[in-house]
Amino acid sequence: MAEEDVWPEVGELVVATVKRIVPYGAYVELDEYGGKEGLIHISEISSSWVRNIRHFVREGQKVVLQVLRVDKAKGHIDLSLRRVSKSERRRRMLEYKRERKAESVIITAAERLGMAPEELFDMVGDKLLEVYDTLYEGMIAVIKKGPEMLEKLGVPPDIAKVVADVASKKVRIPMVKISGTLTLTCYKPDGVKSIKEALISAEKSASRGVEVRVYTVGPPKYKIEVKAENYKKAERALSRAVEKALAVIKARGGSGSFERD
Repeated sequence: MAEEDVWPEVGELVVATVKRIVPYGAYVELDEYGGKEGLIHISEISSSWVRNIRHFVREGQKVVLQVLRVDKAKGHIDLSLRRVSKSERRRRMLEYKRERKAESVIITAAERLGMAPEELFDMVGDKLLEVYDTLYEGMIAVIKKGPEMLEKLGVPPDIAKVVADVASKKVRIPMVKISGTLTLTCYKPDGVKSIKEALISAEKSASRGVEVRVYTVGPPKYKIEVKAENYKKAERALSRAVEKALAVIKARGGSGSFERD
């Protein structure tokens, strides 16, 4: 479907670029709808009194807006800035940036292959969108499963390999972080060495795709942080790291405890 035939839905959150400011509002271009123009009326700029629109938006700024009305016949789209919460703005902008990053994979891979980006999108992007909700989610799956995943979707091996290689360099798998505090004591002559070994064992417990970092808060307390691709994996890794540290310190004649943040 051509971009001119695609319109946003009422209630949808869209990303737009402010193009010009007028006394009664601001005109924007919808980034994801072929640059269609929309208007934020001054009454939809802010819940508070708007004396100067430029105190809230400026030309060239990217904003997240809620679609209020769509008149396809007249080509009018009415939008609201004030009805979008901070959390909605952060979430929607993150989604937007991730999709642009995923699209950049297609563009770069197409350049390597000597293809038009549109052609590669038809060959790879459309297939990923048949399985995943967003192109970004599809690219994350490609990174995790490798080019074979694309081949199963019918993408030729040589093209799948290039796309997977570009994706691994351009897209970072999102990580979650959890932490807690270890309290370790050892009054043996080599107690300091034993505590150090316990902390090292915690860091070395990290498995593939997991980061474990330990640092001193102030003896006898030590912060342990774990990063992983999801909370379930992170919790397992944290438990494993804590168990390793406590086992080592107890074996050396010391004691320890752990408190989750």
